[in-house]
Amino acid sequence: MFSTPFRSSAAALDAVQRHAVPLARSADHDSALVDLLAGARFALLGEASHGSDDFYRERAAITRRLIVERGLDAVAVEADWPDAYRVDRYVRGLGDDASGAEALADFKRFPAWMWRNDVVLEFVEWLREHNAERAPEARVGFYGLDLYSLFTSIEAVLAHLDRTDAEAARRARDRYACFERFSGDSQAYGYAARFALDASCEEAVVAQLREMVARAGAVSRGLADGDADASFHAEQNARLVKNAEEYYRSMFSSRVSSWNLRDRHMAETLAELDGHLSRRRARPARIAVWAHNSHLGDARATEMGESGELNLGQLVRERHGAAAALLGFSTYQGTVTAASDWDLPAETKQVRPGLEGSYEKLFHGVDSARFLLILRGNADLAEVLAAPRLQRAIGVIYRPETERQSHYFHARLPRQFDALIHLDATRALAPLDRPRDVAAPAVEPPETYPSGV
Repeated sequence: MFSTPFRSSAAALDAVQRHAVPLARSADHDSALVDLLAGARFALLGEASHGSDDFYRERAAITRRLIVERGLDAVAVEADWPDAYRVDRYVRGLGDDASGAEALADFKRFPAWMWRNDVVLEFVEWLREHNAERAPEARVGFYGLDLYSLFTSIEAVLAHLDRTDAEAARRARDRYACFERFSGDSQAYGYAARFALDASCEEAVVAQLREMVARAGAVSRGLADGDADASFHAEQNARLVKNAEEYYRSMFSSRVSSWNLRDRHMAETLAELDGHLSRRRARPARIAVWAHNSHLGDARATEMGESGELNLGQLVRERHGAAAALLGFSTYQGTVTAASDWDLPAETKQVRPGLEGSYEKLFHGVDSARFLLILRGNADLAEVLAAPRLQRAIGVIYRPETERQSHYFHARLPRQFDALIHLDATRALAPLDRPRDVAAPAVEPPETYPSGV
């Protein structure tokens, strides 16, 4: 179905040219886009790489408009729950952090630059200022959807129970004790659990989650700063431990199963967050989601979907229909912050021009270097872009030497997203931890696969 690349055509370029809405560099987005996103309860805002300043900046600008003009309640991001919780407390005026940079300090593991960067810092500081003028129950939160923080979430559950229920804390320690011999190495646990069944902690983590859910109605106690969300955060950490335990066991079986577990976890977390916020506000919550295109563009419209993968965008669409709006991004060339392999230092790399037969190459032919396409309900674009084309995805690793194999897949754009923003040239994201006297760009090494996204 997706085996033959679709070459660019004059008809497709002509149609895209007619429907392309030029965007000002000031991120003054077209009202049609804001109306599309604001008309949905879930605004899923993607990115074509984890290291492009322009994608992050445009996404933050759109989110600010949705918060100010349309009453958005929360931002949920492709990040671990406990790391984002510290930021959430900061933007809601809680905790001890004196600055946004301090609040982002828990983003330590690779790739720290995904959230510890200039654009996210600016947004976090803006959100704190915005929230300061609102009643505590109306403040906009910042939440994580991912599931890599197995051991950090265990610590968070225990810390919460130590403050609120000593006997429940003892039971939780007994259950989580089966992880102790792995010394914080989640992959070592996954390997042992996969090949030595007696090493599995599955029953223990399920039991702990059940107890946390049963406690959910209880009012948080012993919290000096009065965080009314504390018990919900603890429950979510217990849910993360349960799902992460299964995820790390699945890593040694198949890539598809582990990918699907991860995106199902993100969808489950988003659903729990939606329920929590909707109950607190006595109305349906409105949430923006920040994640990679690979997670937010409907997987059923891609060759990965054909191989059995699903993703967050698909799951949210299946559950909420038109109440979810999916926005993708693309770029033709520029620079990007990425590593050459997992756990290696971040580098500023040149992004190669889009390949022939790709959406990136097609969009490069449009007169405007920055434009918007509204895809939902556009029969003209649905027809001329019906056949699959190549689409690029750069995660936290970029290997230009093997770009076609590592970073491209086939997709049907009108079925994948409701709208798309193309920025023909993009620049690298600036990590907070990068020395300011380091000049970009570095020499090109290899490239990466849409994993690491």
